[in-house]
Amino acid sequence: MDPVLRRCRALFFLLFLFLLNASLRTNADVLTLTAESFTDKVKEKDTVWFVRFCVPWCKHCKNLGTLWEDLGRAVEGEDEIEIGQVDCSLSKPLCSQLNIHSYPTFKIFYDGEEFAKYKGPRDVESLKAFVLNEAEKAARTKLDADI
Repeated sequence: MDPVLRRCRALFFLLFLFLLNASLRTNADVLTLTAESFTDKVKEKDTVWFVRFCVPWCKHCKNLGTLWEDLGRAVEGEDEIEIGQVDCSLSKPLCSQLNIHSYPTFKIFYDGEEFAKYKGPRDVESLKAFVLNEAEKAARTKLDADI
C-alpha cells in the first residue's frame, strides 16, 4: 500500500476516534430530552433537572458554544443533579406547554414541576452556583413537606 495513503487512513481513523470520544463524553454529561422522555425524566424522585431549551437557528443559543456541556462536566458527581437539553424545533408542543417563548431558556425542575427559572450570567460558575443553590432549596422544601 502507498505510504501516503496509509498515513491518510491512519489520520482519518484517529480523527474518527477523537470525534467518537467527544460525542460519547457529551452524552454522559448532558442528556437530550424529547417530548417522549421529558416528563418521565423530570419526575425522577429527588432529582433536580436543570434544562436548557434552545433551537438550532437561534444565534444566542449558538453563542453558548460548549457552555452547557461544560456545566454538565462541572456538576458531574453532584448528588441528584442532572443537566438536560431540549431542542424546541423538534419538541414544539412540549416547549409550548412549558411556556418557552424565547431562546435560550434555562429552567429547573424538581419532582416533575418547574421549580425555578435562570436569568443570570451565562458562565459555568454562575450556572453551577445557581443549580446547587436551587437543589438545596428543593431538598429543604421536600423535608419541610415531609414533617
